[in-house]
Amino acid sequence: MEFKKIPLDESMKMTEAILNNPLFLFVLERFEINLGFEDKTVADVCSENHVSLSVFLMVCNLFNDPGLTEVDLDKIDDIEQLIKYLKNSHRFYLEEKYPEISRKITSMIEQYPGSEIKMVQGFFEEYIKEVTEHIHYENNIVFPYVIELFRKGTEAQSPKSLKHYAVIDYKKHHSNIEEKLTDLKNLLIKYLPQKGEMSIRRSILFDLFELEYDLNIHQKIEDTILIPLVEEIENSIKNQKP
Repeated sequence: MEFKKIPLDESMKMTEAILNNPLFLFVLERFEINLGFEDKTVADVCSENHVSLSVFLMVCNLFNDPGLTEVDLDKIDDIEQLIKYLKNSHRFYLEEKYPEISRKITSMIEQYPGSEIKMVQGFFEEYIKEVTEHIHYENNIVFPYVIELFRKGTEAQSPKSLKHYAVIDYKKHHSNIEEKLTDLKNLLIKYLPQKGEMSIRRSILFDLFELEYDLNIHQKIEDTILIPLVEEIENSIKNQKP
């Protein structure tokens, strides 16, 4: 799918933005913004929904251009909204996207049973197990730590969490889970014999391409925005004189 990758700005009509790039629907859902905003601008919609305009624009422009490398961290004025976006992304993956793909793989097996197709199912189940562990780690360990850190900020000499955890631990744990999606796509395209189930296979592949695109942006937000912001405040606290 080819979209008009027009940089989003606050004066653009929200409807126009979505028509230019329908992937913004993901962003709206994860910031819990409902459709039905008539001719309001991006700034108006963000204001009415109490969403940080700068954070919203940053995420949308990553969906426009995942290769974007220059992000002004000084404009990220609400880290908790950024984390809400990431947590809602996790919910989408676990409760909607992964079950949807799993159902389609099961349907393909039911129509054309065979060891090769069951191998796809086993591969995907292993992927889900790994990514679920990763998501729970972020939700239960990383995000609460980051929220506590930013709420206390440099006003505290040493937040309790900092004594037993730091973002460097997150870096070590932060694996590239998209690689397994590439392996799964190759399995479906290169090695699984064609047995007439092209429509289901095509649907699965489109789901995987869409998911891979989404996860790439998700990881970029964590690697280029969340982690540097956390490192900055950690260093500020550590450098404070007793």
